[in-house]
Amino acid sequence: MNSHPPRLVLASTSAYRRQLLERLGLPFEVSAPQADETRLPNETPKSLAQRLALAKARNVARQRPGALVIGSDQVAALGAEIFGKPGTVENAVAQLQRMSGQEVLFHTAVALIDGRNGSEQCENVLTRVRFRRLDEAEIRRYLEREPALDCAGSAKCEGLGITLLDALSGDDPTALIGLPLIALARMLRAAGVEMP
Repeated sequence: MNSHPPRLVLASTSAYRRQLLERLGLPFEVSAPQADETRLPNETPKSLAQRLALAKARNVARQRPGALVIGSDQVAALGAEIFGKPGTVENAVAQLQRMSGQEVLFHTAVALIDGRNGSEQCENVLTRVRFRRLDEAEIRRYLEREPALDCAGSAKCEGLGITLLDALSGDDPTALIGLPLIALARMLRAAGVEMP
């Protein structure tokens, strides 16, 4: 272990990811990554999430030599269909109508690049989310109270969006919010970071 721990940098502008990382009690900086989020032909949702998490971390790692850089990305999928951030209320309504009564898989990837030695770690955490049958009126009522326009799948499980669900299951409750802390803590320990 070094007497001076490396700088920790979150390659994300997401307020959700920043709030989650704060739970670990480690000092960190935030840097906006540049990454092309276009899905490649025949790319699986899991592969897409992992590729983007690594791309974000690599982009910031080039700007922050010697730092430990965290990248993360989430992809919501119903079969081969992918749901991104809706951006508008009408897109959010359409997403939630499509997911109504369905099980949606949320692939949340987290990557850690160690700028001291160039090593890379990346894990995908799967969360299964079963949506209730939703009618348009309740979808619109939900979006009026909690416009989740910046969330893949248009529902925030940490808020009122939990009422849209029948069930969810996964190994890490923080993964669905956007940053799997169990996996990240494991990666940080592997990189020699002493956890509080």
